[in-house]
Amino acid sequence: MDIEQFRKAGYDAIDRICDYYYSLRERPVVAQVEPGYLRPLLPERAPEKGEEWSNIADDYQKLILPGLTHWQHPSFFAYFPTASTFEGMLGDLYSSSTANPGFNWSASPACTELEAVVMDWAARMFGLDSAFLNDNNAGGGVIQTTASDSALTAIVAARVRYITEHPDTPLESLVIYVTTQTHSFGKKAGLVLGLRVRALDVDAGLREHRWALNGEGLKAAVEQDRAKGLHPFVLIATVGTTSSGAIDRIADVGAVIRDNYPSIWLHVDAAWAGITLACPELREEAQLSGINEYADSLCVNFHKWGLTNFDASALWVRDRRRLIDALDITPEYLRTKHGDAGTVVDYRNWHLSLGRRFRSLKLWFVLRSFGIEGFQSYLRRCISLNNAFAAHVRDSPIFELVTPPSFALTVFRLLPSQALPNGDGDVAHVNALNRSFWTALQTRHQLLLTQTEIGGVFCVRLAVGAARTEIADIENAWRIIENVGQEVLESLSDYTVAKQSQ
Repeated sequence: MDIEQFRKAGYDAIDRICDYYYSLRERPVVAQVEPGYLRPLLPERAPEKGEEWSNIADDYQKLILPGLTHWQHPSFFAYFPTASTFEGMLGDLYSSSTANPGFNWSASPACTELEAVVMDWAARMFGLDSAFLNDNNAGGGVIQTTASDSALTAIVAARVRYITEHPDTPLESLVIYVTTQTHSFGKKAGLVLGLRVRALDVDAGLREHRWALNGEGLKAAVEQDRAKGLHPFVLIATVGTTSSGAIDRIADVGAVIRDNYPSIWLHVDAAWAGITLACPELREEAQLSGINEYADSLCVNFHKWGLTNFDASALWVRDRRRLIDALDITPEYLRTKHGDAGTVVDYRNWHLSLGRRFRSLKLWFVLRSFGIEGFQSYLRRCISLNNAFAAHVRDSPIFELVTPPSFALTVFRLLPSQALPNGDGDVAHVNALNRSFWTALQTRHQLLLTQTEIGGVFCVRLAVGAARTEIADIENAWRIIENVGQEVLESLSDYTVAKQSQ
Protein backbone atom coordinates (compact mmCIF):
# COMPACT_ATOMS: atom_id res chain seq x y z
CA MET A 1 0.00 0.00 0.00
CA ASP A 2 1.52 3.32 -1.04
CA ILE A 3 0.78 6.71 0.48
CA GLU A 4 -2.18 7.53 -1.75
CA GLN A 5 -3.67 4.07 -1.34
CA PHE A 6 -3.33 4.51 2.40
CA ARG A 7 -5.04 7.90 2.18
CA LYS A 8 -8.00 6.37 0.34
CA ALA A 9 -8.20 3.35 2.67
CA GLY A 10 -7.99 5.66 5.68
CA TYR A 11 -10.92 7.78 4.49
CA ASP A 12 -12.91 4.62 3.92
CA ALA A 13 -12.02 3.25 7.38
CA ILE A 14 -13.15 6.46 9.08
CA ASP A 15 -16.43 6.33 7.15
CA ARG A 16 -17.00 2.73 8.25
CA ILE A 17 -16.18 3.54 11.88
CA CYS A 18 -18.61 6.47 11.82
CA ASP A 19 -21.32 4.26 10.32
CA TYR A 20 -20.64 1.73 13.07
CA TYR A 21 -21.20 4.33 15.78
CA TYR A 22 -24.31 5.67 14.06
CA SER A 23 -25.73 2.14 14.09
CA LEU A 24 -24.50 1.13 17.53
CA ARG A 25 -27.75 1.67 19.41
CA GLU A 26 -29.62 -0.62 17.01
CA ARG A 27 -27.15 -3.49 17.40
CA PRO A 28 -27.47 -6.23 20.03
CA VAL A 29 -24.99 -5.60 22.84
CA VAL A 30 -23.81 -9.22 22.92
CA ALA A 31 -22.21 -10.94 19.93
CA GLN A 32 -24.73 -13.29 18.28
CA VAL A 33 -22.27 -16.06 17.47
CA GLU A 34 -21.37 -19.46 18.89
CA PRO A 35 -17.89 -20.56 20.02
CA GLY A 36 -15.73 -21.49 17.04
CA TYR A 37 -17.82 -19.49 14.56
CA LEU A 38 -14.85 -17.82 12.88
CA ARG A 39 -12.46 -20.64 11.96
CA PRO A 40 -14.72 -22.29 9.32
CA LEU A 41 -15.12 -18.89 7.67
CA LEU A 42 -11.38 -18.36 7.19
CA PRO A 43 -8.77 -20.25 5.13
CA GLU A 44 -6.44 -22.65 6.89
CA ARG A 45 -3.38 -20.71 5.74
CA ALA A 46 -2.46 -17.13 5.06
CA PRO A 47 -2.71 -16.22 1.35
CA GLU A 48 0.36 -16.81 -0.81
CA LYS A 49 -0.20 -13.50 -2.59
CA GLY A 50 -1.46 -10.27 -1.17
CA GLU A 51 -5.17 -9.53 -1.49
CA GLU A 52 -7.02 -6.39 -2.49
CA TRP A 53 -7.43 -4.09 0.47
CA SER A 54 -11.14 -3.55 -0.21
CA ASN A 55 -11.75 -7.28 0.19
CA ILE A 56 -9.95 -7.30 3.53
CA ALA A 57 -11.92 -4.30 4.76
CA ASP A 58 -15.18 -5.91 3.64
CA ASP A 59 -14.33 -9.10 5.50
CA TYR A 60 -13.83 -7.09 8.68
CA GLN A 61 -17.40 -5.87 8.36
CA LYS A 62 -18.77 -9.28 7.41
CA LEU A 63 -16.77 -11.62 9.67
CA ILE A 64 -15.37 -9.66 12.61
CA LEU A 65 -18.02 -7.13 13.58
CA PRO A 66 -20.66 -9.84 14.17
CA GLY A 67 -18.30 -11.46 16.67
CA LEU A 68 -17.78 -8.34 18.78
CA THR A 69 -19.41 -7.58 22.10
CA HIS A 70 -20.02 -3.85 21.89
CA TRP A 71 -18.47 -2.32 25.00
CA GLN A 72 -19.32 1.19 23.78
CA HIS A 73 -23.02 0.33 23.36
CA PRO A 74 -25.34 2.64 25.34
CA SER A 75 -26.81 -0.48 27.00
CA PHE A 76 -23.48 -2.04 27.98
CA PHE A 77 -23.59 -2.15 31.78
CA ALA A 78 -21.22 -5.08 32.42
CA TYR A 79 -17.87 -5.17 34.20
CA PHE A 80 -16.70 -1.56 34.15
CA PRO A 81 -16.76 0.73 31.11
CA THR A 82 -13.91 0.81 28.65
CA ALA A 83 -13.48 4.19 27.05
CA SER A 84 -13.50 4.77 23.31
CA THR A 85 -13.62 8.39 22.25
CA PHE A 86 -12.85 9.78 18.83
CA GLU A 87 -10.12 11.92 20.38
CA GLY A 88 -8.49 8.79 21.79
CA MET A 89 -8.83 6.96 18.48
CA LEU A 90 -7.01 9.76 16.70
CA GLY A 91 -4.31 9.74 19.37
CA ASP A 92 -3.84 6.01 18.80
CA LEU A 93 -3.70 6.58 15.04
CA TYR A 94 -0.99 9.22 15.33
CA SER A 95 0.90 7.08 17.84
CA SER A 96 0.77 4.04 15.54
CA SER A 97 1.92 6.12 12.59
CA THR A 98 5.29 6.83 14.20
CA ALA A 99 5.68 3.59 16.20
CA ASN A 100 8.30 4.84 18.64
CA PRO A 101 9.14 2.27 21.31
CA GLY A 102 10.07 5.06 23.75
CA PHE A 103 12.20 2.94 26.09
CA ASN A 104 14.46 5.86 26.92
CA TRP A 105 14.55 9.60 26.34
CA SER A 106 16.88 9.38 23.35
CA ALA A 107 14.62 6.87 21.56
CA SER A 108 12.14 9.74 21.07
CA PRO A 109 12.34 12.70 23.42
CA ALA A 110 8.72 13.79 22.88
CA CYS A 111 7.42 10.37 23.99
CA THR A 112 9.07 10.73 27.40
CA GLU A 113 8.52 14.43 27.92
CA LEU A 114 4.84 14.44 26.94
CA GLU A 115 4.15 11.54 29.30
CA ALA A 116 5.78 13.36 32.20
CA VAL A 117 3.69 16.46 31.46
CA VAL A 118 0.29 14.80 31.00
CA MET A 119 0.78 12.65 34.09
CA ASP A 120 1.33 15.87 36.04
CA TRP A 121 -1.75 17.39 34.39
CA ALA A 122 -3.78 14.39 35.54
CA ALA A 123 -2.28 14.46 39.04
CA ARG A 124 -3.22 18.10 39.43
CA MET A 125 -6.71 17.43 38.02
CA PHE A 126 -7.15 14.79 40.72
CA GLY A 127 -5.77 16.96 43.51
CA LEU A 128 -2.84 14.65 44.21
CA ASP A 129 -0.11 15.79 46.54
CA SER A 130 2.91 17.43 44.91
CA ALA A 131 4.98 14.41 46.00
CA PHE A 132 3.40 12.49 43.09
CA LEU A 133 4.40 15.03 40.42
CA ASN A 134 7.13 14.33 37.89
CA ASP A 135 8.35 17.88 38.00
CA ASN A 136 9.34 17.64 41.67
CA ASN A 137 11.99 15.01 40.79
CA ALA A 138 11.05 12.83 43.78
CA GLY A 139 7.96 10.87 42.85
CA GLY A 140 6.09 10.89 39.58
CA GLY A 141 3.71 9.21 37.19
CA VAL A 142 4.07 6.68 34.39
CA ILE A 143 1.52 5.14 32.01
CA GLN A 144 1.32 1.36 32.27
CA THR A 145 -0.81 -1.08 30.27
CA THR A 146 -3.39 -2.16 32.86
CA ALA A 147 -4.04 -2.07 36.59
CA SER A 148 -2.60 -5.59 36.80
CA ASP A 149 0.76 -4.36 35.48
CA SER A 150 0.60 -1.29 37.70
CA ALA A 151 0.06 -3.45 40.78
CA LEU A 152 2.73 -5.97 39.77
CA THR A 153 5.23 -3.16 39.24
CA ALA A 154 4.43 -1.69 42.66
CA ILE A 155 4.74 -5.11 44.31
CA VAL A 156 8.16 -5.69 42.73
CA ALA A 157 9.33 -2.31 44.04
CA ALA A 158 7.84 -3.06 47.47
CA ARG A 159 9.63 -6.42 47.63
CA VAL A 160 13.00 -4.87 46.80
CA ARG A 161 12.49 -2.14 49.40
CA TYR A 162 11.53 -4.64 52.09
CA ILE A 163 14.43 -7.00 51.36
CA THR A 164 16.84 -4.05 51.32
CA GLU A 165 15.61 -2.95 54.74
CA HIS A 166 15.44 -6.53 56.07
CA PRO A 167 18.22 -8.37 54.22
CA ASP A 168 17.92 -11.63 56.17
CA THR A 169 14.25 -12.14 55.31
CA PRO A 170 13.59 -15.42 53.45
CA LEU A 171 11.63 -14.81 50.26
CA GLU A 172 9.25 -17.64 51.12
CA SER A 173 8.14 -15.73 54.24
CA LEU A 174 7.02 -12.63 52.32
CA VAL A 175 3.27 -12.04 52.13
CA ILE A 176 1.20 -9.89 49.77
CA TYR A 177 -1.93 -8.54 51.43
CA VAL A 178 -5.14 -8.14 49.48
CA THR A 179 -8.74 -8.36 50.69
CA THR A 180 -11.58 -10.67 49.77
CA GLN A 181 -12.87 -7.82 47.60
CA THR A 182 -9.58 -7.06 45.81
CA HIS A 183 -9.39 -7.68 42.07
CA SER A 184 -7.95 -11.06 41.09
CA PHE A 185 -4.70 -9.48 39.90
CA GLY A 186 -3.49 -9.55 43.51
CA LYS A 187 -3.50 -13.34 43.57
CA LYS A 188 -2.08 -13.49 40.07
CA ALA A 189 0.84 -11.32 41.19
CA GLY A 190 1.56 -13.91 43.85
CA LEU A 191 1.62 -16.63 41.20
CA VAL A 192 3.94 -14.62 38.96
CA LEU A 193 6.36 -13.74 41.76
CA GLY A 194 6.12 -17.03 43.65
CA LEU A 195 4.97 -15.30 46.85
CA ARG A 196 2.28 -15.93 49.43
CA VAL A 197 -0.95 -13.97 49.13
CA ARG A 198 -3.35 -13.47 52.01
CA ALA A 199 -6.86 -12.17 51.37
CA LEU A 200 -8.00 -10.27 54.46
CA ASP A 201 -11.64 -11.08 55.13
CA VAL A 202 -13.90 -8.06 54.71
CA ASP A 203 -16.99 -10.14 53.91
CA ALA A 204 -17.95 -11.79 57.18
CA GLY A 205 -19.73 -9.50 59.58
CA LEU A 206 -18.62 -6.30 57.89
CA ARG A 207 -21.67 -5.37 55.85
CA GLU A 208 -22.12 -2.32 58.04
CA HIS A 209 -18.68 -1.17 56.82
CA ARG A 210 -19.59 -1.73 53.16
CA TRP A 211 -16.97 -4.47 52.71
CA ALA A 212 -14.10 -2.07 53.35
CA LEU A 213 -10.79 -2.82 55.06
CA ASN A 214 -10.08 -0.72 58.13
CA GLY A 215 -7.02 -0.29 60.29
CA GLU A 216 -8.19 -2.65 63.01
CA GLY A 217 -8.58 -5.53 60.57
CA LEU A 218 -5.17 -4.83 59.05
CA LYS A 219 -3.38 -4.68 62.40
CA ALA A 220 -4.91 -7.95 63.58
CA ALA A 221 -3.76 -9.72 60.41
CA VAL A 222 -0.21 -8.37 60.60
CA GLU A 223 0.17 -9.43 64.21
CA GLN A 224 -1.12 -12.91 63.41
CA ASP A 225 1.30 -13.34 60.52
CA ARG A 226 4.30 -11.92 62.33
CA ALA A 227 3.69 -14.36 65.15
CA LYS A 228 4.01 -17.12 62.53
CA GLY A 229 7.33 -15.75 61.27
CA LEU A 230 5.79 -14.26 58.14
CA HIS A 231 6.55 -10.84 56.67
CA PRO A 232 3.69 -8.86 55.12
CA PHE A 233 5.42 -6.32 52.87
CA VAL A 234 2.71 -4.78 50.68
CA LEU A 235 -1.00 -4.06 50.98
CA ILE A 236 -3.21 -3.55 47.95
CA ALA A 237 -6.07 -1.34 49.12
CA THR A 238 -8.91 -0.50 46.76
CA VAL A 239 -11.02 2.53 45.99
CA GLY A 240 -13.98 1.02 44.13
CA THR A 241 -13.74 -2.77 44.16
CA THR A 242 -14.97 -4.71 41.14
CA SER A 243 -17.68 -6.72 42.88
CA SER A 244 -19.27 -4.10 45.09
CA GLY A 245 -17.59 -0.75 44.58
CA ALA A 246 -16.28 -0.98 48.15
CA ILE A 247 -13.80 1.65 49.28
CA ASP A 248 -11.12 0.70 51.78
CA ARG A 249 -10.44 3.22 54.54
CA ILE A 250 -7.15 4.51 53.18
CA ALA A 251 -6.39 6.99 55.97
CA ASP A 252 -7.21 4.39 58.63
CA VAL A 253 -5.02 1.62 57.21
CA GLY A 254 -2.35 4.14 56.24
CA ALA A 255 -2.05 5.41 59.80
CA VAL A 256 -1.69 1.84 61.10
CA ILE A 257 1.09 1.19 58.59
CA ARG A 258 2.94 4.42 59.31
CA ASP A 259 2.73 4.09 63.09
CA ASN A 260 3.37 0.35 63.39
CA TYR A 261 4.67 -1.22 60.18
CA PRO A 262 6.45 1.44 58.11
CA SER A 263 8.12 -1.18 55.90
CA ILE A 264 4.75 -2.22 54.42
CA TRP A 265 4.11 -0.58 51.04
CA LEU A 266 0.59 0.81 50.55
CA HIS A 267 -0.58 0.50 46.94
CA VAL A 268 -4.00 2.00 46.21
CA ASP A 269 -5.85 0.42 43.31
CA ALA A 270 -8.35 3.02 42.13
CA ALA A 271 -8.47 1.66 38.58
CA TRP A 272 -12.17 2.37 38.09
CA ALA A 273 -13.25 4.87 40.73
CA GLY A 274 -10.08 6.93 40.95
CA ILE A 275 -11.22 9.06 38.03
CA THR A 276 -13.86 10.57 40.37
CA LEU A 277 -11.04 12.52 42.02
CA ALA A 278 -11.52 14.97 39.14
CA CYS A 279 -14.73 16.13 40.92
CA PRO A 280 -13.98 18.03 44.15
CA GLU A 281 -17.28 16.98 45.74
CA LEU A 282 -16.35 13.29 45.35
CA ARG A 283 -12.82 13.45 46.75
CA GLU A 284 -13.73 12.72 50.35
CA GLU A 285 -15.59 9.55 49.36
CA ALA A 286 -12.73 8.59 47.04
CA GLN A 287 -10.25 8.90 49.95
CA LEU A 288 -8.07 11.66 48.50
CA SER A 289 -6.71 12.86 51.84
CA GLY A 290 -5.67 9.34 52.83
CA ILE A 291 -4.06 8.75 49.44
CA ASN A 292 -2.13 12.00 49.63
CA GLU A 293 -0.86 11.32 53.14
CA TYR A 294 -0.14 7.60 53.12
CA ALA A 295 -0.10 5.93 49.68
CA ASP A 296 3.23 4.79 48.29
CA SER A 297 1.62 4.26 44.88
CA LEU A 298 -1.72 4.86 43.18
CA CYS A 299 -3.27 3.42 40.02
CA VAL A 300 -6.10 4.98 37.98
CA ASN A 301 -7.16 3.52 34.64
CA PHE A 302 -8.00 6.23 32.13
CA HIS A 303 -9.16 3.49 29.77
CA LYS A 304 -12.04 2.57 32.08
CA TRP A 305 -14.00 5.64 33.14
CA GLY A 306 -11.52 8.20 31.85
CA LEU A 307 -12.54 8.73 28.21
CA THR A 308 -9.20 7.40 26.91
CA ASN A 309 -8.94 4.34 24.68
CA PHE A 310 -7.45 1.10 25.96
CA ASP A 311 -4.79 0.79 27.21
CA ALA A 312 -3.84 3.62 29.56
CA SER A 313 -3.26 2.77 33.22
CA ALA A 314 -1.79 5.66 35.19
CA LEU A 315 0.59 4.74 38.02
CA TRP A 316 1.92 7.34 40.43
CA VAL A 317 4.65 6.68 43.00
CA ARG A 318 5.71 8.80 45.93
CA ASP A 319 9.39 7.89 45.52
CA ARG A 320 10.59 7.12 41.99
CA ARG A 321 13.87 5.76 43.31
CA ARG A 322 12.00 2.72 44.60
CA LEU A 323 10.98 1.79 41.06
CA ILE A 324 14.37 2.54 39.58
CA ASP A 325 16.22 0.60 42.29
CA ALA A 326 14.02 -2.41 41.60
CA LEU A 327 13.88 -2.29 37.80
CA ASP A 328 16.98 -0.53 36.44
CA ILE A 329 18.96 -2.86 34.21
CA THR A 330 21.22 -0.86 31.88
CA PRO A 331 23.39 -2.87 29.49
CA GLU A 332 25.86 -0.95 27.38
CA TYR A 333 23.58 -0.80 24.34
CA LEU A 334 20.93 1.08 26.36
CA ARG A 335 23.27 3.64 27.88
CA THR A 336 22.96 7.23 26.73
CA LYS A 337 24.72 10.47 27.57
CA HIS A 338 21.62 12.02 29.10
CA GLY A 339 20.68 8.87 31.00
CA ASP A 340 24.17 8.53 32.49
CA ALA A 341 24.06 12.18 33.52
CA GLY A 342 20.67 11.68 35.19
CA THR A 343 19.18 14.67 33.38
CA VAL A 344 16.26 12.76 31.83
CA VAL A 345 13.65 10.17 32.79
CA ASP A 346 14.07 6.76 31.20
CA TYR A 347 10.63 5.22 31.64
CA ARG A 348 11.87 1.70 30.89
CA ASN A 349 13.07 1.75 34.51
CA TRP A 350 9.56 2.48 35.76
CA HIS A 351 7.87 -0.69 34.52
CA LEU A 352 8.52 -4.33 33.68
CA SER A 353 8.91 -4.24 29.91
CA LEU A 354 11.52 -2.48 27.80
CA GLY A 355 9.54 -1.17 24.84
CA ARG A 356 6.44 0.93 25.37
CA ARG A 357 3.75 2.59 23.28
CA PHE A 358 3.31 6.34 22.94
CA ARG A 359 0.21 6.24 25.15
CA SER A 360 0.56 9.78 26.44
CA LEU A 361 -0.41 11.15 23.02
CA LYS A 362 -4.01 9.94 23.26
CA LEU A 363 -4.28 11.09 26.87
CA TRP A 364 -3.00 14.52 25.80
CA PHE A 365 -5.61 14.69 23.03
CA VAL A 366 -8.40 13.66 25.42
CA LEU A 367 -7.42 16.02 28.24
CA ARG A 368 -7.15 18.96 25.84
CA SER A 369 -10.36 18.15 23.99
CA PHE A 370 -12.62 17.51 26.99
CA GLY A 371 -10.88 19.68 29.56
CA ILE A 372 -11.40 19.24 33.28
CA GLU A 373 -14.96 20.54 33.00
CA GLY A 374 -15.75 17.95 30.33
CA PHE A 375 -14.41 15.15 32.55
CA GLN A 376 -16.44 16.38 35.48
CA SER A 377 -19.63 16.71 33.44
CA TYR A 378 -19.28 13.18 32.06
CA LEU A 379 -18.66 11.65 35.49
CA ARG A 380 -21.54 13.49 37.12
CA ARG A 381 -23.89 12.43 34.33
CA CYS A 382 -22.93 8.76 34.74
CA ILE A 383 -23.48 8.95 38.50
CA SER A 384 -26.84 10.63 37.97
CA LEU A 385 -27.91 7.88 35.56
CA ASN A 386 -26.86 5.23 38.05
CA ASN A 387 -28.81 6.97 40.79
CA ALA A 388 -31.89 6.84 38.58
CA PHE A 389 -31.48 3.08 38.19
CA ALA A 390 -30.84 2.59 41.92
CA ALA A 391 -34.03 4.52 42.68
CA HIS A 392 -36.01 1.99 40.63
CA VAL A 393 -34.46 -0.85 42.62
CA ARG A 394 -35.29 0.84 45.93
CA ASP A 395 -38.90 1.37 44.89
CA SER A 396 -39.39 -2.14 43.55
CA PRO A 397 -41.28 -4.77 45.57
CA ILE A 398 -39.28 -7.60 43.98
CA PHE A 399 -35.69 -6.29 44.00
CA GLU A 400 -33.31 -5.00 46.64
CA LEU A 401 -29.94 -3.28 46.75
CA VAL A 402 -27.21 -5.61 48.00
CA THR A 403 -24.82 -2.72 48.62
CA PRO A 404 -25.36 1.03 48.62
CA PRO A 405 -24.67 2.46 45.15
CA SER A 406 -21.00 3.29 44.61
CA PHE A 407 -20.53 6.19 42.21
CA ALA A 408 -21.87 4.68 38.94
CA LEU A 409 -22.26 1.08 40.14
CA THR A 410 -25.41 -0.60 41.49
CA VAL A 411 -25.37 -4.14 42.92
CA PHE A 412 -28.81 -5.68 43.35
CA ARG A 413 -30.74 -8.94 43.48
CA LEU A 414 -34.22 -10.36 43.13
CA LEU A 415 -35.77 -10.61 46.59
CA PRO A 416 -39.60 -10.63 46.82
CA SER A 417 -41.01 -11.80 50.14
CA GLN A 418 -43.43 -14.11 48.29
CA ALA A 419 -40.49 -16.03 46.84
CA LEU A 420 -39.06 -16.93 50.23
CA PRO A 421 -41.03 -19.91 51.52
CA ASN A 422 -38.22 -20.82 53.89
CA GLY A 423 -37.73 -17.34 55.27
CA ASP A 424 -35.51 -14.39 54.51
CA GLY A 425 -32.42 -16.09 55.87
CA ASP A 426 -32.43 -18.95 53.37
CA VAL A 427 -29.40 -17.78 51.40
CA ALA A 428 -29.23 -20.91 49.23
CA HIS A 429 -32.85 -20.47 48.15
CA VAL A 430 -32.41 -16.79 47.30
CA ASN A 431 -29.14 -17.47 45.46
CA ALA A 432 -30.83 -20.17 43.37
CA LEU A 433 -33.63 -17.74 42.57
CA ASN A 434 -31.15 -15.12 41.45
CA ARG A 435 -29.17 -17.56 39.35
CA SER A 436 -32.41 -18.34 37.53
CA PHE A 437 -32.99 -14.62 37.11
CA TRP A 438 -29.43 -14.16 35.82
CA THR A 439 -29.75 -17.02 33.36
CA ALA A 440 -32.98 -15.55 31.99
CA LEU A 441 -31.48 -12.06 31.81
CA GLN A 442 -28.61 -13.31 29.66
CA THR A 443 -31.05 -14.22 26.90
CA ARG A 444 -31.97 -10.54 26.50
CA HIS A 445 -29.35 -9.28 24.10
CA GLN A 446 -30.57 -5.68 24.25
CA LEU A 447 -28.37 -5.11 27.32
CA LEU A 448 -25.46 -6.70 29.16
CA LEU A 449 -24.81 -6.86 32.91
CA THR A 450 -22.48 -9.06 34.94
CA GLN A 451 -22.97 -11.20 38.01
CA THR A 452 -20.92 -11.40 41.21
CA GLU A 453 -20.94 -12.93 44.66
CA ILE A 454 -20.43 -10.90 47.81
CA GLY A 455 -20.14 -12.63 51.16
CA GLY A 456 -21.89 -15.69 49.80
CA VAL A 457 -24.69 -13.65 48.22
CA PHE A 458 -25.19 -14.06 44.46
CA CYS A 459 -26.15 -10.75 42.88
CA VAL A 460 -26.09 -8.71 39.71
CA ARG A 461 -24.06 -5.59 38.85
CA LEU A 462 -25.03 -2.65 36.67
CA ALA A 463 -22.18 -0.25 35.90
CA VAL A 464 -22.85 2.96 33.96
CA GLY A 465 -20.05 4.49 31.92
CA ALA A 466 -20.54 4.26 28.16
CA ALA A 467 -20.20 7.76 26.74
CA ARG A 468 -23.46 7.45 24.75
CA THR A 469 -25.70 6.13 27.54
CA GLU A 470 -28.76 8.30 28.15
CA ILE A 471 -31.64 8.22 30.61
CA ALA A 472 -33.77 6.42 27.99
CA ASP A 473 -31.23 3.57 28.02
CA ILE A 474 -31.47 3.33 31.82
CA GLU A 475 -35.27 3.25 31.67
CA ASN A 476 -35.19 0.59 28.96
CA ALA A 477 -32.75 -1.49 31.01
CA TRP A 478 -35.02 -1.27 34.04
CA ARG A 479 -38.06 -2.35 32.03
CA ILE A 480 -36.22 -5.41 30.76
CA ILE A 481 -34.84 -6.28 34.20
CA GLU A 482 -38.21 -5.86 35.86
CA ASN A 483 -40.00 -7.94 33.21
CA VAL A 484 -37.44 -10.72 33.46
CA GLY A 485 -37.74 -10.68 37.25
CA GLN A 486 -41.52 -11.00 37.04
CA GLU A 487 -41.28 -13.82 34.52
CA VAL A 488 -38.89 -15.76 36.73
CA LEU A 489 -41.12 -15.31 39.76
CA GLU A 490 -44.25 -16.32 37.92
CA SER A 491 -42.53 -19.54 36.88
CA LEU A 492 -42.13 -20.51 40.54
CA SER A 493 -45.05 -22.31 42.13
CA ASP A 494 -44.19 -21.05 45.62
CA TYR A 495 -44.38 -17.47 44.45
CA THR A 496 -47.59 -17.99 42.47
CA VAL A 497 -49.41 -19.63 45.41
CA ALA A 498 -48.25 -16.97 47.84
CA LYS A 499 -49.27 -14.18 45.47
CA GLN A 500 -52.76 -15.62 44.91
CA SER A 501 -53.35 -15.97 48.63
CA GLN A 502 -52.86 -12.27 49.27
